[in-house]
This record gives sequence, structure tokens and C-alpha cells, in this order.
Amino acid sequence: MYINSQVFTKHPETTATQKEMDSYLFLESNGVEYIRAEHDEAATIELCEEIEKVIDAKICKNLLLCNRQQTKFYMLLIPGDMVFKTKYLSAQINSARLSFAGGDKMEELLNVTPGSLTVLSLMYDKNKEVELLIEKNVFKEKYFGCHPCVNSATVRFLTADLKEKVLPALEREYTVVDLECPEDEA
Repeated sequence: MYINSQVFTKHPETTATQKEMDSYLFLESNGVEYIRAEHDEAATIELCEEIEKVIDAKICKNLLLCNRQQTKFYMLLIPGDMVFKTKYLSAQINSARLSFAGGDKMEELLNVTPGSLTVLSLMYDKNKEVELLIEKNVFKEKYFGCHPCVNSATVRFLTADLKEKVLPALEREYTVVDLECPEDEA
């Protein structure tokens, strides 16, 4: 996989898609300093491991979940190396039978394709149909890494800016969840 080892501190002058440019301009207009790396498409967290070395930060895993009736949708942010087990989440949010939402729902609600889901895509959720859930360990990292609505680039900014600038600018409340596996089930 190709990864440009040079990082950038502002949006590209050309070549960015509209969604990608929207992400950079959103960060810039809200006073969020970031670095960005360009690379081949990285649609899985496994592919992101090499990118983490370039940006010197962990990349967050982003999952779009729904209830069985597909009437409630949740974006879950968890550390990239954390194993996700639905039973730990279901009890905390009082929603049985969680499953992964399809790519069509991801595009409809958040204007992104599978592999590109990011907290920044919440800027497209004008009707606030997606509830944001953040695993507690995400906040333990100094930096937050995510895609800018496309999976051919990755941005890194302070996790404090996620809480203090990004989420307020998105006008988003969020629920902190604990998805650490109990010792007896590890």
C-alpha cells in the first residue's frame, strides 16, 4: 500500500473530493489544527496500521450500527485495536439486537461509503438521525486519527479538540460507553 511519508498541515489546493475538502474546511473553520497524510484507499483498520506510523497516532475504528427495525442508528467510535462485542454495548444503550447498518444507509444518512465512515461525516447528518457513542478509551489518547470522509487520506488532531471543538461545532451530544471485555471473558 502506498503511503506518502510527507504530512501536510492544510487542505490540498487540488485533487480533493468535495467531501474531503468539506472535512478540511470544517476543521480549519473551527480552529482545529491537524496534520493529514495521503495514501491508497485504506478501508480497514488493519490497513491503517502503517498510516498510524506516519501520523504518529492511533486511528479510531468507526462503526455504523442499527437496531433490528432499522429505526435507530448509532455511530460507535472505538480504539482501532479493540474487539467489538455487541452484548456489552446493547445493555448500555438499551437496544437489543444491534447489527451493522448497510452501506446504503451509511451513504443515505452520512454521505460516506463503507471504509470512509468518520466522526466528521456527522456534518452531513442534518436531521441528527445518528446517535454518537464513544468508547471511553478513545479519550485516553493524546491524538485522534480518522479519515476526512474518504479513505484515501487520514487526519490527526488533538483528542481535546474532538471534545472541545469538533463535537460542539457538529452540535453533537454523545454517550460514553465502556466496551472493555471483563477479565474472565478475555
